[in-house]
Formats: sequence, structure tokens, C-alpha cells
Amino acid sequence: MTADDTFGRLDDDDYPAYTMGRAAEMLGTTQGFLRAIGEARLITPLRSAGGHRRYSRYQLRIAARARELVDHGTPIEAACRIIILEDQLEEAQRLNAEYRRATESADPTAAA
Repeated sequence: MTADDTFGRLDDDDYPAYTMGRAAEMLGTTQGFLRAIGEARLITPLRSAGGHRRYSRYQLRIAARARELVDHGTPIEAACRIIILEDQLEEAQRLNAEYRRATESADPTAAA
């Protein structure tokens, strides 16, 4: 991979650019917290060739939401479940909106 390829990937939300230590530092949490949400299967970090965990910006946003819930007293397992359910609800709402748009464009009288 060339330097240009690497720099281009840094804009990718799914590119695993952050080490566990850096991710924990950015979130203001511990590496143990990141391990715990990984064990709860909220996020699954990519492993480097040396076996080290690497996190993407998308995963860091999810981890930050988990930390927010935990900081407000929610047990970590419950926080992970809440985030998963929030994600499923958001996806269902998105699909529902797409279905409505497709239905309305196929039958203009259905909107009335």
C-alpha cells in the first residue's frame, strides 16, 4: 500500500486507523472498557498482522455512545443491547421511509 492509499483511507469511517491505546485515549476510557464492549459483541475490532486491535471512526462513535450510557449508570451489557436496538430501530425507520417513497411514486393517489 502506498502513502497515497493510506492517506485516502483516513477519510473512510470504516478504516481501522486507531490502535486500542489511541482509541481509549480519544474516548477518555480504559482499554478494558474497549475489551468489554468487544466481548459483548457491540463492536469487533480488526486485528493487525501482529494481532493488535484496530478501531475505525465508526466503531469509536459506537464506543462513545456506550461510554455515555455507562457513565449514566447503565450496566455495560445493557448499554450494548440498547445501542444494538437503537441501530435496528434506525434501520427499520429508514426502510419504512424508502418503502413509503416507493409506494407514493408508484401510486400518486395513495398519498391522498
